[in-house]
Amino acid sequence: MKRIVLLISLVAAVIPLSCGGPKTPAPSARNFPSVEIPAMLTDGTERLDYMATHLWDRYLDTSRLYLCDSLHFNGVTEEDVEQQMGLFSTLLENLPSKNGKASISNFYNLLEAFGLRYPDSRVFPKLSELAGKYLYDPNSPVRNEDLWGVFAAHLAESPLVGDEYKPKYRYDAAMCARNPVGSVATDFSFTDTKGRVRTLHGIQAGHLLLIFGNPGCTACRELMEQMEQMPQVGKAISDGRLKVVDVFIDPEVDQWKAQVHTFPKNWICGYDHRMAVTEERLYHVRGIPSLYLLDADKKILLKDAPQEKILDYLAGL
Repeated sequence: MKRIVLLISLVAAVIPLSCGGPKTPAPSARNFPSVEIPAMLTDGTERLDYMATHLWDRYLDTSRLYLCDSLHFNGVTEEDVEQQMGLFSTLLENLPSKNGKASISNFYNLLEAFGLRYPDSRVFPKLSELAGKYLYDPNSPVRNEDLWGVFAAHLAESPLVGDEYKPKYRYDAAMCARNPVGSVATDFSFTDTKGRVRTLHGIQAGHLLLIFGNPGCTACRELMEQMEQMPQVGKAISDGRLKVVDVFIDPEVDQWKAQVHTFPKNWICGYDHRMAVTEERLYHVRGIPSLYLLDADKKILLKDAPQEKILDYLAGL
């Protein structure tokens, strides 16, 4: 609850007030129009949900077109538009999955309606680009494949998207739909460091951190070192409340065998002897480390999550 209250405070500080004043028929620059949350909404999650749902309403109102030049998108500077996309992504990150998907669909519908009404405004391609940057770029701290998959599915059917781009968006949507948050993680087998064949679902723990990594990966090494410095993680592993499973999914198994001894002894490490994760596309691994946090029933709590989000969760175990 404290995090939600803090986020609401940040949101209130970030969203500028609308310019106000009398409307003129001539195109003009403006601040990003504000969102007014009804006073009757007092629950933190409800307020965030309302803000995410209505953040773009006034900006993408089709009744009027504002200034569109090299610096402005519907009257708002490019910098401010991107700031709002960052805010929107943060709001979505703090909502339940169902609410987030509803908000991203609502945003897309507003955006497409605006793009159809004003096809030369450059608003549709710009906001679509920013959505991809924040929700799908592997380096984004608020990336979310489940949400990008919903947005990509809309793009794949949009009259505003060229036919040459639609196959890519269909592929993105299909791959992002695999192993969504709340579903049971796809099971697969792997060979561990002792040569035993094991399965993901055969590993029992209150929480399971699945890592698709590589001993030679710098980011993987940094994650390992950060986790080793967290006493609560070591205690959760020793108590059996957490198990860390690191699986190598590349073909260079000899290189993995030569370096895997550097990984923590209390991790379960192995390699995908069937190459099923990549060849059968069981998981959508776009970069390493790719992190999935599962509960005791192997349901996905966090999917391909940023390291910081995983570490925050583990700190609370």
